[in-house]
Amino acid sequence: MSKIIIGIHGMGNKPEHRLLEKWWKSAIREGLRKKGHFVFLKLKLVYWASILHPQPYNIHCADKKDPLFLDEPYRKSSNKPAPEKNNEMRKKIRDQINEQFDRIFLEEDGSLNFSRISNFMVRHFAKDLDTYYRGPADENGDHPRDRICRELAETLHKNRRKQILLIAHSMGSIIAWDVLTKYVPEVEIHTLVTIGSPLGIPIVRSRILSEMKNAHKGKTGLKTPENIQNKWYNLADFKDRVAISYDLKSDFLPNSRHIQPEDMLVYNNYEYDGDENHHKSYGYLRTAEMGDIIAAFLKRRLF
Repeated sequence: MSKIIIGIHGMGNKPEHRLLEKWWKSAIREGLRKKGHFVFLKLKLVYWASILHPQPYNIHCADKKDPLFLDEPYRKSSNKPAPEKNNEMRKKIRDQINEQFDRIFLEEDGSLNFSRISNFMVRHFAKDLDTYYRGPADENGDHPRDRICRELAETLHKNRRKQILLIAHSMGSIIAWDVLTKYVPEVEIHTLVTIGSPLGIPIVRSRILSEMKNAHKGKTGLKTPENIQNKWYNLADFKDRVAISYDLKSDFLPNSRHIQPEDMLVYNNYEYDGDENHHKSYGYLRTAEMGDIIAAFLKRRLF
């Protein structure tokens, strides 16, 4: 059985589809080469930015004030050494902060407290996510969420007879969750890798739980999608503010195959013109951990 890597990008406008897919491949190959892995790479990137942003970023635009100016293109790693690993004290402090977030924003049943404040935060700091959940229907009656999810669902369905490694960055992990649980629950996913994922943020978890209660008459509890067959890896940089609630294992119960998120703290080394961005997809895609995951998937004999 053949294998394929399918990726889905995160929120915000992007460069045009073919270029973004090329950059994803380049970043992945960087990580593979650094680990001494030389494997044939077949990647298909699900591109949904055009649904919310009709004009992509223009790599030839030099005017930084132009809304189509691309300020964070792909660049090869500078090979700057990673900082010392995060010590246990810092991790404990972050875990305590996350626990406080849960107490502030979530009721005991998982419903959202201070919903007005939370909705304000989503609308003003994650406009794509707000449009995804609350955007109006177009002239055909399609809501943005359905149009976006169909892009991934159709790609997964077309490749359903292959072994699939699905990589979901940022908001792409929310889309992946929706698609795997609602749109194509019959399509088997060998391995899911979430990178820089906001799935652990109370606002997002509460939304998922609320929809589950409505669909299943009060049933609660987040669980790993049943169609994940082998592994769910969750990669997060300690400085990534989108993945601040990085401990997904404590939020998602195992599925019937006993699979649940395996959380991995990694170093996202993306920088451009001296500015670091620990949330950028390219930095995650070339981490040593991602290289090992992809190499193992492509080299493993699967029956």
